[in-house]
Amino acid sequence: MARGLKNPKKAKRKNKGSSKGEGSSSSNSEPSMPVKVWQPGVDKIEEGEELQCDPSAYNSLHAFHIGWPCLSFDVVRDSLGLVRTSFPHTMFCVAGTQADKASLNSIGIFKISNISGKNRELVPSTANGSDMDSDSSDSDEDDVVKDGGSAAPVFQMRKVRHQGCVNRIRAMPQNPHISASWADTGHVQLWDFSSHLNALAESEAGVSQEDPPASNQAPLLKFGGHKDEGYAIDWSPLVPGRLVSGDCKNCIYLWEPTSGTTWNVGTNPFVGHAASVEDLQWSPTEADVFASCSVDGNIAIWDIRLGNTPAASIKAHNADVNVISWNRLASCMLASGSDDGTFSIRDLRLLKDGDSVVAHFEYHKHPITSIEWSPHEASTLAVSSSDNQLTVWDLSLERDEEEEAEFKAKTQEQVNAPTDIPPQLLFVHQGQKDLKELHWHSQIPGMIIATAADGFNILMPSNIETALPPSNDAQII
Repeated sequence: MARGLKNPKKAKRKNKGSSKGEGSSSSNSEPSMPVKVWQPGVDKIEEGEELQCDPSAYNSLHAFHIGWPCLSFDVVRDSLGLVRTSFPHTMFCVAGTQADKASLNSIGIFKISNISGKNRELVPSTANGSDMDSDSSDSDEDDVVKDGGSAAPVFQMRKVRHQGCVNRIRAMPQNPHISASWADTGHVQLWDFSSHLNALAESEAGVSQEDPPASNQAPLLKFGGHKDEGYAIDWSPLVPGRLVSGDCKNCIYLWEPTSGTTWNVGTNPFVGHAASVEDLQWSPTEADVFASCSVDGNIAIWDIRLGNTPAASIKAHNADVNVISWNRLASCMLASGSDDGTFSIRDLRLLKDGDSVVAHFEYHKHPITSIEWSPHEASTLAVSSSDNQLTVWDLSLERDEEEEAEFKAKTQEQVNAPTDIPPQLLFVHQGQKDLKELHWHSQIPGMIIATAADGFNILMPSNIETALPPSNDAQII
C-alpha cells in the first residue's frame, strides 16, 4: 500500500522567477558523451552520465507544482468542448496537499491555460513535387511555438483550507463543481467549488499567480462515521451524486443524494474485505454495481440491491491490491495494480469460469500507485509505479518479427530491442520522483496528468494516436 509521502517538504522552484507553468526541466545543452537509449530497471547511470529527455517523444510536456506535495488530484470537466485536439489547451483540476502541519493543508482549485504542444494534422500533408520548403525542417521546439502557441503555460489557482492531509479527492462527473475529499483525520467531506471555478473560468489568461492565500469555506457535508482514515472513494458515472467511500478498517459506506446539496449516508457499512479497502470503482454500465480492492489481495464486486455483502470475491494478487480501474469503453474489463509491481486485466464475463485474467504484466518491480484506462481508446491504459516510471500500454499490440526484420533491413541498423519488454508497452515517461496518481484528460485525447512528490507533469506522448472527430458539444461547469 505505497501511498504516503514521507517527510513532505514544500516544493521549490528550480528556476527562480519562472512561472509555475514552466515546461519540463530537460536540459538543452549538448551531451558530453554519445547518446544511447537507457532502459529503466536494466541500465545503471555511470559516473559522468546523465539522463536527458528526448522532446521529440512528446507532443506536449510541461511541469508545475502547487506548493506542498500532492498525493491525489482530479481533472474537472469543463465547458470548452468534449473532444479538443488543437493546441494550446486549457484544463481545470482540484488537488489536495500533504503539508507537514495539518493546519497548512488546502485544496487547490486551479486552471492551466496556454498549454502548448505540437498539433497533429488529421490527414498528413504531402509535398507537391520536389521543392520542399527549407523551413519545414524546423526543430520540435519551433513546432511547439508555431503550432501550439507560446511554450509557457499560465497557472492560476484558488485555495480552500482543509484540516489534515488530503488522501484522495474526486470531482463529481455530472456536477464537476462538487468534490469529495478523504482526509487523514478520518473524515470524508463534500465541497462546492462553483464560485472558484467560475472565477477561474472568467479570469483572463495573464501572468501566472504567486501562492494565493487559502480561504475558509465550510464543506457541504462532513462525515465522521468511518472508524479510520481511508483512501478509497468514487462517484457514480450513472447516478448523479451517488458515492461510495472505503476506509482502512475494511468498511465501505454508500452515499445517496437527497437533493443537490444534501446526502444520506447509510448506517450499515458494506463489509466483505479482511483488511483495508484501497480503491473503489463504480460500474460504467450498471448503476447499482461497484468494485473494491483491498490489502487482503482480493477484488470484490458489489450490488447494492443485494445487501451489504459482496456478490463476488476474487483472489486478484499475491500482495496488496492498491488500485483498480473499470474500463468505460469496454465495460467487461477491470484492471488492477498490486504492491508487488504487477498489474492484471480481467474480463468480468469469465468470473463464473474461475480464471478471468486475460493479461498479466510484471514489468514494474515496485508498487503500482495508479492505474487508469484511456477514456478514448478501449485497449489503452496508463500505469504509475514507485519505480518512478509512468507507462502507457496498448493491449491490442503484438510482436511482429517480420516487421522488425523489415525495419532493420531498411535502416541497415541493429535494432536491439530487449526481448523481455512486452510488445504492449507503448511509452515510458520518467523524470518524476515518487509517482502517486495519474489521470487521462477526458476531453483532450492523449493527454495525461501525473502527480509525484516533486510536483506535476502534463504529458502527451507522440505515439498515441486517437481517431476521434472534433466535436462542438460542451458540458457546462
